[in-house]
Amino acid sequence: MDVLVALGSSVAYLYSVLVTLGLFSSESGMSMSSGYHVYFETAAVIITLIVLGKLLEARAKGQTSEAIKKLMGMRAKTARVIHHGNEADIPIEQVIVGDVILVRPGEKIPVDGVVLEGSTAIDQSMITGESLPVTRTVGEEVIGATLNKQGLIKFRATRVGRETALAQIIRLVEQAQGSKAPIQKLVDQVAAIFVPAVIVIALLTFGLWILGTQDFTTSLIRMVAVLVIACPCAMGLATPTAIMVGVGKGAENGVLFKNSAALEKALKINAVVLDKTGTVTRGESAVTDVVVSKTWTSDTNRLLQLAASAERGSEHPLGTGSRTGPQ
Repeated sequence: MDVLVALGSSVAYLYSVLVTLGLFSSESGMSMSSGYHVYFETAAVIITLIVLGKLLEARAKGQTSEAIKKLMGMRAKTARVIHHGNEADIPIEQVIVGDVILVRPGEKIPVDGVVLEGSTAIDQSMITGESLPVTRTVGEEVIGATLNKQGLIKFRATRVGRETALAQIIRLVEQAQGSKAPIQKLVDQVAAIFVPAVIVIALLTFGLWILGTQDFTTSLIRMVAVLVIACPCAMGLATPTAIMVGVGKGAENGVLFKNSAALEKALKINAVVLDKTGTVTRGESAVTDVVVSKTWTSDTNRLLQLAASAERGSEHPLGTGSRTGPQ
């Protein structure tokens, strides 16, 4: 695509420069029926349109990369590491495998690891889709960027940096955005033949017009028209942009594509199987129904008030409140 654009705009520009410098004259033996017109604006318009297309493509990529930024924003910024009995908050980038890390209730798990002390309930919905916090105790694994909901724990870091589960998810999204879908590979194969063919056709067009009309300017304009009009801008810009936007929109909505081929195959999906209830819900617990005992003499609202009062000081995951309904 760039070859055709460069040739078309360059020919129009160089010809205009030669005309401006007075290097063409009626004594050259060729008709100049166009009145020594220059075509600087033609070159400028061609390049402007292509740059505009590139700008729109870059804008689409920028919006799409927000999905990756959101994923990266889920990580904890610091970790409370225990060295020789002393606690110290250090940047997450400085954590190494084997470090013992302390996490209090309400804090994010900084890296992947195995619990050494304590027991807690961890909200892993951002990784697994589980709607309820999962109990983790000594010897069990914890995942970086998940939220410690209940107890204080100490764990040993087993995967840090690019090896954590979240980092691998981010890497998969980046690789999917950069991969080529089968249709794009087909476009590349076509372009390998298409571009040389267009150049040959443009030269033939110039030759036939110059032989038939002896009008150099008209022949040149016809050649430039073939080069520019044949430029496969739609294929060159639309295909990669569509892939970028598709993968990014999926990531924003929690759908990760391993590569562009998977995105293309999604067109043929006619059934979806889900194994986690949190995948199709808000991922939070909520009261949906209240069943009142026959021995209860007051109304339902009074029952809810008493239940809420009883669990007000509770640290249990089901007693922490919810946006979707009373607890």
